[in-house]
Amino acid sequence: MYLVIFDCDGTLIDSQDTILHGLSVGYEAVGLPMPDRRTALSIVGLSLETAFLQLVGAENAHLVPEMANAYRTSKISRRKLGLDLDPLYPGTRDVLDRLGARDDVLLGVATGKARRGVDHMVEVHDLGGRFVTVQTADTSPSKPHPDMVLRAMSETGAEPLRTAMIGDTSFDMEMARAAGAHAVGVTWGYHDRDRLRAGGAHVVIDHFDELYDALDARLAFDGEPA
Repeated sequence: MYLVIFDCDGTLIDSQDTILHGLSVGYEAVGLPMPDRRTALSIVGLSLETAFLQLVGAENAHLVPEMANAYRTSKISRRKLGLDLDPLYPGTRDVLDRLGARDDVLLGVATGKARRGVDHMVEVHDLGGRFVTVQTADTSPSKPHPDMVLRAMSETGAEPLRTAMIGDTSFDMEMARAAGAHAVGVTWGYHDRDRLRAGGAHVVIDHFDELYDALDARLAFDGEPA
């Protein structure tokens, strides 16, 4: 059995605008100036408190709880209003359909989002039943700690060499490597090719339609894992 785990933000869904809005609410709550767009988005993938701490620095660590609370409150309110409808990246559904049609492939999620954020994504895009394991910031340390991938493998019984983590950040690549899994980087998210490679990506792709072949090469669907 093979396990293919996906990150959410920057990998499955294009959530940059809603993330920036949430970050700006957090900064406004404590009266700090919002960083530039590239800097702000560089922390996507980390759990919320870890992300804010990396952005504001240890000298402002006391502000992080208030910033994170403001972000979460804003997200919950906007979703109740039918906002924050982050679109799937082109090709996402086709890949999920193709992989999900295989009896020997299980799909999972490992994300710095809260579980309610994943549930929202699944509901909005009608992805119910696709993911047999969902790992979030609610129950695991922030990436790049390997706990999310280790938990996903434990829940499904998958072996590391038959497991692949798909993500757009070096945090995903480092997490996968630390868990002994294959690390597949995608360039349409928040970290570029060089940073993905530096994080330990075994392979990097530029379009979702390249993913199936990349996974076949790494996992050797028709033979033993590479």
